Amino acid sequence: MEENKLWRTWAEVDLDALAHNYHTLRAMAPAGCRFLGLVKADAYGHGAVPVARKLQSLGADMLAVATVEEGGELRQGGITLPILCLGQTPPQLAGKLLKWNITQTVEDLKTGRALSKAAQAAGKTLKIHVKLDTGMSRLGFLWRSGEDNIALLEEIQALCALPGLEAEGMYTHFSDADGDEKFTMGQLEKFLEAKKEMESRGVKLKICHCSDSAAVLQYPCAYLDMIRPGIALYGYYPAQELEGLDGPGLKPVMTVKSRIAAVRSLPAGAPVSYGRTAVLKRDSRLAVVPIGYGDGYPRQLSNRMEMEITGVSCPVVGRVCMDMCMVDVTDLPQVEAGEVATVYGPGLTQRAALQCDTIVYELLCRLTPRVSRIYLGNQP
Repeated sequence: MEENKLWRTWAEVDLDALAHNYHTLRAMAPAGCRFLGLVKADAYGHGAVPVARKLQSLGADMLAVATVEEGGELRQGGITLPILCLGQTPPQLAGKLLKWNITQTVEDLKTGRALSKAAQAAGKTLKIHVKLDTGMSRLGFLWRSGEDNIALLEEIQALCALPGLEAEGMYTHFSDADGDEKFTMGQLEKFLEAKKEMESRGVKLKICHCSDSAAVLQYPCAYLDMIRPGIALYGYYPAQELEGLDGPGLKPVMTVKSRIAAVRSLPAGAPVSYGRTAVLKRDSRLAVVPIGYGDGYPRQLSNRMEMEITGVSCPVVGRVCMDMCMVDVTDLPQVEAGEVATVYGPGLTQRAALQCDTIVYELLCRLTPRVSRIYLGNQP
């Protein structure tokens, strides 16, 4: 580890755990099924370039980002794998897509025409994946099951025939794969219906995909040509209800730690932190831990969460500040300044998400750049 980064707050990213999750998820898919790794949002807070390098060394087939700039960061970091941009990229930025050889999602014919014009002007070809909306109501050509989709099919057919574009794939996004099986299967049926109709018109796309983490874990029928796990790759299940699934054995990749700055002895009745939301009921020892909402540790965890110190769960006392918070270590008389507190890790991250009425994804993505990422395990 880089010692100078271990004196305040840091995140340990275990690349061996990432490799375990990759191999576990990949083994669930049949031979020939491609593997796309989600590395958008700085690889869910884990560090996009180091994670992408590891996935590339492990044999992933493709990576996905949300913005063209995220794709550019990977290229500048030496990543040569195909990169799919899942988000909308304004045609004015087509030059960046072409410069960095990024495959672009296209959700409507108007955008496709603008990208086609830009690619032709540059004398290059831009790979695209057609986005189909089957129930997410976000981006995509809206497919209506059981209705007349002739006009929509003609638009997609026209898109795929545009000069300067290479229509490589088509995908959709499940909106409730970790919850409603009937609705999810309805989305899959729409997608397969659209695929069949397009093929009848002579439009055959070689990579059709729709399996996010929840679908990878539950619905082999949705694997198709490629799986694209996100949160599962980082060791977490997309919903608490799925944690009891047999087989996967996913390993959380990130552990967040902070080194205690001071330990204060305070009398009963002393108020703690902003707003005096906590008043000590006994003479206490409080550890001042240098992590706060400026680091991405949510203020919602004030008086509601714990950290682990020497393996013991210790409650957060008072409001979380921008740069630090207080933790009760009265029952750990041996703890002094310099001891390490585990902020997030197996079990802790999930509990924190529940306390914030949110999901693990958000807590991981919230971690700010001043939380140094330290990479452990076998690095490529």
